[in-house]
Amino acid sequence: MRLYVLGILIVLSSTVFAQKNYILDKVVAQVGSEVILWSDIEEYYAYQKANYGKMPEDARCMILDDLMMKSLLVSEAKQDSMVMVADVEVEDNLNRRIDEILFMMNGDVEFFREYYGKTVNEVKNDMRDDLRDQLLSDRMQGMIMRDIKITPAEVKAFFNNIPKDSLPYFQSEVEISEIVIYPKVNEDEKKKSIEKLERIIERYEAGEDFGLLAKTYSDDPGSARQNGDLGWQKRGSFVQEFEEAAYKLDILEVSPIVESDFGFHVIQMLDRRGNNFKTRHILIKPEITSRDIDEARQKMNDIKEEIESGSISFEAAVSKYSDEKAQSKTNAGRVVNPKTSNTFFEIADLDYEVFFVVDSMKVGQVSNPVEFVNEDDGETFFKIFKLDSRTLPHTANMRQDFSKIKAAAIEEKKARFLNQWVKEKSESTYVEIDDYFMDCAIISKWLDNKRFAQEVRP
Repeated sequence: MRLYVLGILIVLSSTVFAQKNYILDKVVAQVGSEVILWSDIEEYYAYQKANYGKMPEDARCMILDDLMMKSLLVSEAKQDSMVMVADVEVEDNLNRRIDEILFMMNGDVEFFREYYGKTVNEVKNDMRDDLRDQLLSDRMQGMIMRDIKITPAEVKAFFNNIPKDSLPYFQSEVEISEIVIYPKVNEDEKKKSIEKLERIIERYEAGEDFGLLAKTYSDDPGSARQNGDLGWQKRGSFVQEFEEAAYKLDILEVSPIVESDFGFHVIQMLDRRGNNFKTRHILIKPEITSRDIDEARQKMNDIKEEIESGSISFEAAVSKYSDEKAQSKTNAGRVVNPKTSNTFFEIADLDYEVFFVVDSMKVGQVSNPVEFVNEDDGETFFKIFKLDSRTLPHTANMRQDFSKIKAAAIEEKKARFLNQWVKEKSESTYVEIDDYFMDCAIISKWLDNKRFAQEVRP
């Protein structure tokens, strides 16, 4: 958790981290009106080392180059009336990132204060300027590159310029689609859960402590350990049924029984501050019986038969049957590889359960239902897969890999364009760099037309 939280803060601001670690600081570079501190470099270095291990010898040089490029973008953006970042945009982004940190801390603002040595508002004040600069930098870079396009001829030229012995070798890749079904709770089990929760409510109304009842009986293990406390959360953090019921409550009032996809809740409002609120709840989850599981499995078999008979396409079956919780539903069933954000999976990237299903399938084939168990809550669910495409291991070529080569070509073109823009702008921009970095080869482009590089005064 600490590494995740630190990562968010480093992206936003070096100020908090520097103050926490007492870094002796000085200015090491200036680009236009923007200055870069030694602590800026050290914090990025520490963060990258924690994430990636051994660092290259010139890592600090590369970090300074990145920071100087960002500073040039910010400096130019501040002079360009077309590039603006509204205060409300800064605050929205700032609040969202603070909310991410608080979410990892279960909404505990006191723990936040203890961990960072500052209140939420004090941390926001420290981060605000850095976040504004980041947004300006991103917007300026987007404006510079907004008209960059690439033609098929350029893609071909890019590919032909790659030495034949340097062409990448692609392992076998597959594209898969899925339909996901969760067993439905039967009415008898729903009735049992409601009756159990009604008895718990009666005990609360008779004077027993809500928190102790939550700790003893709630089926939400995370909040049960905290006496049902869900911490401070922003509106939109919970499912609609839960939030609609919670927002109708006065402080310390307890809701009627609320049904959601998670089960049946009774909610108590503890406090409210604007759009933030703090609740606790008791959750009773109806039991999924073996009969419910068998019915879900049979439904999957029926869906497969319907597809194979030609009465419905796989894509239409996704829309009609796949569970709303499945992320693939919004992508016509196509499964996205989280490593690459595209739909191609190397065999090694597939979960082993999926690998053993897909490995023996032919393109276009639909699998039998496969049973899965959610590691987080032990919930059983089913999937059927369709193998959309398969490539054999091969050296990169234009016929099979055009989309990948095109993506690499346009990124290379953007990099060349940005480097040229930096070179041109740096000629007319005040640039000074500390002598410590004068031996960095990557920094030389900033001083090709400037011979006044001196140590920047602390």
